[in-house]
Amino acid sequence: MASTLLLCLVTAVFDGDTLQADCDGTGPLAVRLHAVDAPEAGQPHGRSARRLLAQLALHREVELHCVDQDRYGRQVCAVKVPPQDMPDAAPSLDAGEALLDAGLAWWYRQYARRQTAAERRRYAAAEAGARRARRGLWQDALAEPPWQWRHEHLPHGHADAPAPDRP
Repeated sequence: MASTLLLCLVTAVFDGDTLQADCDGTGPLAVRLHAVDAPEAGQPHGRSARRLLAQLALHREVELHCVDQDRYGRQVCAVKVPPQDMPDAAPSLDAGEALLDAGLAWWYRQYARRQTAAERRRYAAAEAGARRARRGLWQDALAEPPWQWRHEHLPHGHADAPAPDRP
């Protein structure tokens, strides 16, 4: 799939790496953030990851740079949001990078091949900085990556998207 750029309004945030957007009035589009994996709702820091993504994106116009579609039919996209201190500005902040920097997601290296070299450097630096500073999930030396947690706790190792609730 070629990369697609969309300007959309985020209408719901399901968890720390999944949202719903309306692009040009075409109806809801399920979006999975590209190259990050946030803790699940049942994991430590899962609610904090969801809360941060909602603060960054909910009810805001965002840019979706879609690179793939996952097995659940969601578009897999890098999501650019307006800077938090300038909510009416053009989207320029990478939501995945912000989650990594806050220590509320893992860089999902398995999917990094679709990132540019600059994006890979930024994601690696954001995750490494959060680890060094022990932010978010990195406070726990035994933090369990969501892909392992899903494998151990959910049927077939996947999460069903819960109904959205507003922050």
